Amino acid sequence: MSISPFVIDVPQSDLDDLRDRLARTRRSPVTVADDWSRGIPAAVLDTVLTHWGGAYDWRAAETRLNGYDHSLVDVDGLSIHVIRAGTPGTTPLLLIHGWPDGFVRFEKALPLLADRFELIVPSIPGFAFSGKPHHALGPIGVADLFAGLMTALGHERFGVHGADLGSQIGEQLALRHPQRLLGLHLGDIPLRRLRALAADDSAELTDAERRTLADLVEWETAEGAYARLQRTKPQTIGVALDDSPAGLAAWIVEKFQAWTDGDALDVYTLDELCTNLSIYWFTRSAMSAAQYYYDNGHSVLANDAVTVPTGVAMWPKDIINGTRASVERWFPVVQWTEMPRGGHFGPWEAPELWASDLTAFFDRLGG
Repeated sequence: MSISPFVIDVPQSDLDDLRDRLARTRRSPVTVADDWSRGIPAAVLDTVLTHWGGAYDWRAAETRLNGYDHSLVDVDGLSIHVIRAGTPGTTPLLLIHGWPDGFVRFEKALPLLADRFELIVPSIPGFAFSGKPHHALGPIGVADLFAGLMTALGHERFGVHGADLGSQIGEQLALRHPQRLLGLHLGDIPLRRLRALAADDSAELTDAERRTLADLVEWETAEGAYARLQRTKPQTIGVALDDSPAGLAAWIVEKFQAWTDGDALDVYTLDELCTNLSIYWFTRSAMSAAQYYYDNGHSVLANDAVTVPTGVAMWPKDIINGTRASVERWFPVVQWTEMPRGGHFGPWEAPELWASDLTAFFDRLGG
C-alpha cells in the first residue's frame, strides 16, 4: 500500500471543452410538461446549463476543495481518493457517500465534526478521483477495500457513517469486519433489506411494514427507472452521460429535485450543483458510477443480522422511510432519530442536524 498527496488540477483544455459543449447544446424541440412530472423542466435545465457554462467558476471551487488534505491510497492495486480532515488522535470516522453525489455531500458538515473526529472521506471506486475498476466490484469488494484503506491510514478501529450506496457499504463493513467498527451510523435503510423482506413469504409483517413495502413498490414504479437502467445497461446510459454535459445535468439534477426537502434550486446554490456536476464530468465517472449499480445488482449478499451498535437518522423527505421495528430486524439500533426536516442528502441539506445526531451517537457509545 502506498499513500501519495493529491491536488485537483483540471487541465484548461477540459474546461474549454466543457464550455464549448455547453454552448453547443441541442435543446429538444418540444417539451410537453413544464413541471417535474416527465423529468427535468426545460426552464430549470436552461438555468443550470447557463450558469454552468457562464458565471460558474470551477477554478474557485477547485481552489476551495484543494484546501482539504487529499491523498491517493493504493489498496490492492486500486487507487482510492480520500480527504482527511478533523483532529488527529480523536475518533476515526469513515464517511461514505452515495449517488449522484460524492465527497462534496459532506463538505458543509466537516467543520462541524472537526473537533470531535478524525475524518476520512473516500470516493467510492469509480467515483470522482478514485480509480475505475476493470472488474466487478460491488458493496462487498468496496467494503473490503475501505477496510484496507483504514489500515493503510493507521486506523485499526473506527466509526462508519453511510447513506444511499454508503449505507450498504457500511452494512457490509459491519458484517465482514465487525471487530473493527466502533459503531455504524446510517442515513437510510439499505433498500435491499426491504426488498428481501417483501420477498419473504414467511415474514410476519406489521401494518406499518406493509405500508412501507407498498410505498417502495410505488416508488420503484414511478421513480426507480434510473436504477433499473444503471443496474442492467450501465455502458449504454454511461456513453450518453460521459459525452453530453446537458444530459449529465438533466440526469443528476432531476434526482436532487426528487430526493430533496424543497426545491433543489432553493436548497442548493447553482454553484453547489455545478461543482457536483463538474466532478462527474471532469473525471468521466458517470459510466463508472453506473457500473457500480450493475455490480451491486449482481452481488449475492448475506442477509445476516449486523452486530455492530447502530444509529439511524431518518429524513422525512428521503426516498423511503421505514419503522424502527423493521430496522431492528437487521440492526441493533441504539439510537433512532426522526429528523424534523431534510431529505436524501442529509449532511448537505441540514448539516447541523446531521452532525449533531452523528456526534450524539458516538458520544453515546463512548467512541
